[in-house]
Amino acid sequence: MKIAKTFLILLLVAGAFAAGYGYRRWYAKGPAAPSGRRILYYVDPMHPAYKSDKPGVAPDCGMKLEPVYADGGMPAMPGMPAGERKILHYRDPKAPDYMSDKPGVNPETGNDLEPVYAEASGAMPPGTVQIPLEKQQLIGVRFGTVEYASTARTLRAVGKVAYDETRIARVQTKIEGWIDRVFVDFTGQLVEKGQPLFTLYSPEMLATQQEYLLALRAHETMQESTMTGMLDYSHSLVEASRRRLELWDLGESQIQQIAERKQALKNVTIYSPMSGYVVARNAYPNQKIMPDTELYTVVDLSTVWVMADVFEYEAADVQLGQPVKVTLSSYPSRPFAGRVSYIQPQVDAMTRTLKVRVELDNPEGLLKPEMFAEVEFQTNAARRLAVAAEAVLDSGRMKMVFVDRGNGYFEPRQVETGERFGDRIEVRSGLKAGERVVTSGNFLVDSESQLKAAVGGMTTHQH
Repeated sequence: MKIAKTFLILLLVAGAFAAGYGYRRWYAKGPAAPSGRRILYYVDPMHPAYKSDKPGVAPDCGMKLEPVYADGGMPAMPGMPAGERKILHYRDPKAPDYMSDKPGVNPETGNDLEPVYAEASGAMPPGTVQIPLEKQQLIGVRFGTVEYASTARTLRAVGKVAYDETRIARVQTKIEGWIDRVFVDFTGQLVEKGQPLFTLYSPEMLATQQEYLLALRAHETMQESTMTGMLDYSHSLVEASRRRLELWDLGESQIQQIAERKQALKNVTIYSPMSGYVVARNAYPNQKIMPDTELYTVVDLSTVWVMADVFEYEAADVQLGQPVKVTLSSYPSRPFAGRVSYIQPQVDAMTRTLKVRVELDNPEGLLKPEMFAEVEFQTNAARRLAVAAEAVLDSGRMKMVFVDRGNGYFEPRQVETGERFGDRIEVRSGLKAGERVVTSGNFLVDSESQLKAAVGGMTTHQH
């Protein structure tokens, strides 16, 4: 009986030992430490600041905790066994812009593609978030590549056709008088250089003509005189009176006519100083005029100006001599070529625009003053590292993009941007050619990242 009781006790102890072994076998959490390596603690590989003395998962992000060994070993990159090199993509070493997700050759150059690896070990940068492929498709995540692109772009501005101020003539007389006849009697009339405009009666002009005729007669009389001094004196009188007529804009042909006929002109004809259109008229028959009376304004429209309004932030892209294309709604299929001839030195305080003058040839007279025009400036081309503009998140304090690190991981990275051209923007620092960045859905990716790791301050995540 005593032997049976002892056997029963031994059987119960053996069962309890087997049950405990089975529990540890089936329900224990976390990997066992390899032989000879002592585990110090467990960390979240995404956020190494979180530590635990037991295996398991991080309470906020659900990442599996990885062991940190006494010999200095660190957990592997999430989603990658320690020591394994993950291939992100394949790239042509001689043409880095060409990438493929499969090995092979570049069909354009024939070069063999080389793999581009992710880092072999080490934790992801703070703020990195993992989004499964299904969720990426759900939130509409799309990607773009950082690559070198041409910065040539077209700068557009609105403008207005204006007179060429160097081709404007204002008709005035230098003496007082009365208008007798008017030959050009309406605004807008096309006149040629030397065409009669009106005739003028001026007592002062008539008296000066009489002086000129008297000087001529005296000089003819002195031709037979033996007194050489008197002959020279009479010649000086002729030249002085003739010079006075010239200063009053009497033409050479008119002075010659006075000398030949030996008779003064009662009414002096005033001619157009240039070819062009009469844009202002203030000359009427029997009108008394003064030297300061502006009678006609004649404008030559064979060359015109277009005054374009360029925004202040685009002023640096406009240079003297820059080629320009001008289009008008009146001739939408016929562009006009010109060049920048002048840039005004001040910005309009109200509109914050800069006036840029474009000079255009107008031999057919199609360009009319006050017409509205669309002006296109062609900027200089240069190759710069660029990314799609929608990939950049601008918070005001910093600019950030999300870089695809593979296996569903997205790393937030601060960048410095430069000039924008078209739908792309220059990247001065923070990215390298060939990297993939998020171009669509990045706001939702940013929200996911901020929930994981305070992206705004770029500080270490605290659980």
